[in-house]
Amino acid sequence: MADLRDLPISQLQFYVTAPYPCSYLPSRRARSQVATPNHLITPEVYGDLVQLGFRRSGAFAYRPYCDTCQACQPLRVPTATFKPSRSQKRTWNRLSDALIAQEEPLQFSDEHYALYLDYQAGRHAGGGMDQDSRDQYAQFLLQSRVDTRLVAFRARSGALKMISLIDVLPEGLSAVYTFYSPSDNKASYGTYGILWQIAESQRLGLPYVYLGYWIGLSPKMAYKSGFRPAEILVQGCWQPME
Repeated sequence: MADLRDLPISQLQFYVTAPYPCSYLPSRRARSQVATPNHLITPEVYGDLVQLGFRRSGAFAYRPYCDTCQACQPLRVPTATFKPSRSQKRTWNRLSDALIAQEEPLQFSDEHYALYLDYQAGRHAGGGMDQDSRDQYAQFLLQSRVDTRLVAFRARSGALKMISLIDVLPEGLSAVYTFYSPSDNKASYGTYGILWQIAESQRLGLPYVYLGYWIGLSPKMAYKSGFRPAEILVQGCWQPME
């Protein structure tokens, strides 16, 4: 990846964590590089970090820094050239009529937290996140030093169906986390959430939507490669994903 000395953020320091079990490839050990101190990571600085493959978890900016593995590849979608598939068009047309998107305060809500717990229990049972406490939830999703938007997607009846946390950066939108009702398992809420972010980025005149890491060996990450054309970060350079 690119040399951090090339960034105009000389006051930041970077440290590497001790190895820990990889969340996506169970047989492997992972490490992360973390940027500090947090209070110096402004929206502009974080935008530079995202272009170098960093992501955000709460107040922490990090990127994979594993000893022998480079499976995690940052992925972004250029909004000007994005072409939805026929399946994505059907999902967009169906849910655009069924859901209303509205920005809500970035603060704790019992309604939001209940949906989060349902999602974790339905989609990630046994992975640890289904046991999250209110404090862990708040630290993970509600702590931010950048321009973060919480967008609630509701049915016409007012029922909450999905929440998307999105960072607004100088070069695009960065998808932080999305969770939705697991009972509607055929609704394709996750696909619609990404399509909505691409459309919102286009509306704002921003060139990219950053979707985090794509891991070719992880079935959990396969959906990200379905939004084309896409670009991945390889050895510090963004290039078309083949």
